[in-house]
Amino acid sequence: MTASHLNRRRALHLAIGGTLAVAALPAAAHHGWNWAEAAQSELKGTVRSVSMVPPHPSLQVAAADGVVWLVDLGNPGLTERAGFTAASAKQGNAIVILGNRALDKTKMYMKAVRLTVGGKTYDIYPERIRTN
Repeated sequence: MTASHLNRRRALHLAIGGTLAVAALPAAAHHGWNWAEAAQSELKGTVRSVSMVPPHPSLQVAAADGVVWLVDLGNPGLTERAGFTAASAKQGNAIVILGNRALDKTKMYMKAVRLTVGGKTYDIYPERIRTN
């Protein structure tokens, strides 16, 4: 191999690696918990909608004050292993969510660690549940 061929090959590898690293940044930011409060809080409300679409199933929940929250669940496999499916909650069901809300208080957004609907509890992230 010539020196110019090696340089082109090295440049290609660096370009591919850089592209992959940049593409992974939004996923890493989204999947971490740095955007959320460390303290957990409880949200009580009524289910407006259920979405089981990847990358994360989610719920829209209307709180008693009428504010609608977006509640992110775990990835589809994790959520399903917790026993929660599209049939677990329907529009109009009362729901209690334990989770971590967004640090940005202008966003009505929460990551659920536990859901209770219809008297059944679903521990999405059992290792993260703090009930103190």
